[in-house]
Amino acid sequence: MTVTGIITALVVGLIIGVLGRLVAPGKQNIPIWLTIVVGIVAALIGTAIARGLGYADTAGFDWLELITQIVLAGLGVTLAAGMYGRRSVSR
Repeated sequence: MTVTGIITALVVGLIIGVLGRLVAPGKQNIPIWLTIVVGIVAALIGTAIARGLGYADTAGFDWLELITQIVLAGLGVTLAAGMYGRRSVSR
């Protein structure tokens, strides 16, 4: 993987993660790095689902693939916010 590929993955992850935060209900108290990670994972899984169902191989921009990625990011952000908020410090 090249430096350009890594930077592109981070930018796409940030965009998908932020869009996921917008569609997720309530306030999410998670850091931006977790939003990026959720966005990257949602983008990868959303692409895999779109290809598996056969609607990612169209000419031009794939709106259904993007919607799938955003919905997955919204679910991921919601789950991450719930898990991140339950952390406790035990000593």
